[in-house]
Amino acid sequence: MSYSCKKSLKNKTTYSNISIKRGPLVKRTRRTFVYAATVLMLSTASVVASEGSDAFKQCATCHKLTADEGRAVGPHLEGLSGATIGARDENYKYSKALRALGASGEVWTAETLRAFLKDPRSYAPGTRMNMRGITNDDKLDALVAFLLKEHPEDEMPVYEAKQEVELSAEILAIEGDPEYGEYLSSNCLTCHKSDGSDEGIPSITGWPAKDFLVAMYAYKRKVRPHPVMQMMADPLSDEEIAALAAYFGSLE
Repeated sequence: MSYSCKKSLKNKTTYSNISIKRGPLVKRTRRTFVYAATVLMLSTASVVASEGSDAFKQCATCHKLTADEGRAVGPHLEGLSGATIGARDENYKYSKALRALGASGEVWTAETLRAFLKDPRSYAPGTRMNMRGITNDDKLDALVAFLLKEHPEDEMPVYEAKQEVELSAEILAIEGDPEYGEYLSSNCLTCHKSDGSDEGIPSITGWPAKDFLVAMYAYKRKVRPHPVMQMMADPLSDEEIAALAAYFGSLE
């Protein structure tokens, strides 16, 4: 730093011709600021990703993140960004409502996914997804970002859903008779609709057999706290549960 000075009449020092050169301290301060800003930005992205992973827990009962994780009640959610609605997972039978949106040219974007998750039944009347919708905007934005993978892969925590009950190999090996299942289904159809429509009661149409079995044994073993379903599942034999799983799994 260099300057020249002169005395004023009131014995006050004034400065002129001031020129300041950036020294090591200024450069270090700038580097520190840039580093802090970068850390803050990355930390914010990590927090959002973590919030999205937490929000996904309510989805994980019906959906898998990737096809490699196996089948679930709903389609897996890999590769959503830009995918045609109701057509991305070739091995899943989508509802007519979602297929109609896809046929009209709708694709999954941040905007469409946000609208769907906020109020599924308004965005896609007739959808089989039994969820009231996410009204918290921060939670909704975090989940959309998580599902569309807007953050780097190494910043995305992976949520692994735990199976509620363990099923023995003997139970899984039972081949259910769909005709017998149809005969037994009258009690189920008192609340659930065979056409997959949803009026406040979750649709069980087209469920993979294993998911149906897990749900029924979770009620039978009192793992799921629903007294009506516990009462319905309790008297059913292994063969009867397998038959019901085969029947509802065969419905479109």
